[in-house]
Amino acid sequence: METQFTWSIEQMQCAPQQDGETDVVVVACWRCNGVFADTYGTAYGACNFTYTGGAFTPYDQLTQDQVLGWCWSNGVDKDAVQLAVDQQIKDQIAPPIIVLPLPWAA
Repeated sequence: METQFTWSIEQMQCAPQQDGETDVVVVACWRCNGVFADTYGTAYGACNFTYTGGAFTPYDQLTQDQVLGWCWSNGVDKDAVQLAVDQQIKDQIAPPIIVLPLPWAA
């Protein structure tokens, strides 16, 4: 069984007016959740965008998949994030460091 990942956009920040367009997304806050059996991990971040004219999708027509694609093509390393989330899960299942009681304590 493999870790299952779910990506989502949790918030977008917009410039009210930019280059003749309205409600231009300038920041997207993303989250990657992972689950393996009953163990969970997560990563959260934000991605900045600069609109320089050209193709434009109105805010109310954006899809989550489209904005996630922007994130992945603007510096969010999807594979590295998923590896980090997967490692969180593995570390919960088999902690790399544990705290033992002191051998001289009663």
